[in-house]
Amino acid sequence: MTDQRRTETLTVRGAQGVSRLGDRMVNFYLVEDGDGITVVDAGLPGHYRQLTEALARLAHSISDVRAVLITHGHPDHIGLAERIRTEAGATIWVHPADAPILADPRRLSAHWKAERSLLPYVIRRPATLAVPLHLARHGGFRPPRVAQMTTFSPGQTLAVPGRPQAVPVPGHTTGSTAFVFPRHGVIFTGDALVTYDGITGRTGPRLVARAFTQDSKTALASLAALGGHDTAVVLPGHGRPYPGGLAEAVARARQAGIS
Repeated sequence: MTDQRRTETLTVRGAQGVSRLGDRMVNFYLVEDGDGITVVDAGLPGHYRQLTEALARLAHSISDVRAVLITHGHPDHIGLAERIRTEAGATIWVHPADAPILADPRRLSAHWKAERSLLPYVIRRPATLAVPLHLARHGGFRPPRVAQMTTFSPGQTLAVPGRPQAVPVPGHTTGSTAFVFPRHGVIFTGDALVTYDGITGRTGPRLVARAFTQDSKTALASLAALGGHDTAVVLPGHGRPYPGGLAEAVARARQAGIS
């Protein structure tokens, strides 16, 4: 299957200067600011051509990328991180709890473990298998290790284009982090809050199913950390942007509960 958005950049409505890249399974983003580009998450290795073509359409090149912010260390969010770092000299930012995954991504199970097997989900919904198959096709099970990275502290405002604030939201992984870009009016929630779960096939604001989450109870409790932020647009790691505002997205995710 080809990448349906390989040559298409989706501009996020209501979020000037933000572009959504990736494919039907996973998102990553570009944030334009006066002094360069910040990439939020790094997709899959197979997304490289899409990234360079998107930058070109924005009158930029890979050398204009100043930073890559990693919401969490799962392979479908770090695939291009090392390549961007080596080609652009960009700084890779990650929560210290997930830094070991970036340093050793092909041994994910040594650093992270889901709280439930995938098998019960596959039995109920065979289409669930489309998720690992898609990741495999795009190099998701063999992302390059990140040789150099920088960690941040809870609540830190990062000195990168857009000046985002790091908001820890542990549960999906121990180091899961959301990034608030106040000037752009958006929050990037990674997999702490998504609008599509490929495991269950469900849409709308929610947590990722237990088969891909380390601690769902902690993930549910972490939604409270988002309550102090007021952004008009929520940009998840999976699924469509949510334009109803962060407070509404959090309320709906709580209502959806754990799956």
